[in-house]
Amino acid sequence: MMAKVYQGQLSASGRKFGIIISRFNEFITTRLLEGALDCILRHGGSEENIEVVWVPGSFEIPVTAQNLAQSGRFDALICLAAVIRGGTVHFEYVAAEVTKGIAQVGLQTGIPTLYGVLTCDTLEEAIERAGTKQGNKGWQTALNAVEMADLWRGLKK
Repeated sequence: MMAKVYQGQLSASGRKFGIIISRFNEFITTRLLEGALDCILRHGGSEENIEVVWVPGSFEIPVTAQNLAQSGRFDALICLAAVIRGGTVHFEYVAAEVTKGIAQVGLQTGIPTLYGVLTCDTLEEAIERAGTKQGNKGWQTALNAVEMADLWRGLKK
C-alpha cells in the first residue's frame, strides 16, 4: 500500500496573490516587494493576478491581511515588512504582535498567509536579507506562497 502524498508545485499560473507591505523602512521593503514580484512572475504568474497593498507600518499588516483573506479573492497572501531594533523595547512588541497576527490570519481564514517580515538587530542585517549576502526574503516568501497556493488547490480537489 502506498500513502497518498500531497505537495505543491512551483507554479503561480492562474493563482491570485495579495501582497501586504509596510511603508515604514520603505527603502528595505521596496526591495522585498521587487523580489516577491520577480519570483511570482518567473514562476508563471501574471501581474493582473497580483494586488499590492501598502500600509503605514508592520503593525497594520495583520488586520489588512485578514481583510484581504476574507475577501475570497486570493489564493495566498504575502506579508512583507522590516522591523529594525532601536534603542527601546518597541521592537519586541511590534515584532511579536505582527508575527502572532499574521499566523492568526492564516489559521482563522484558511488562506495561506506567508510571513516575510524581517526582524533585524541592525540596518545592515536588513539590507543583507533584502537582496545582498543572504538573498532576498521577499523572493523566498513569495516562493513559499506559490507552493502553498498550489498545494491548497490540490487539497481542495
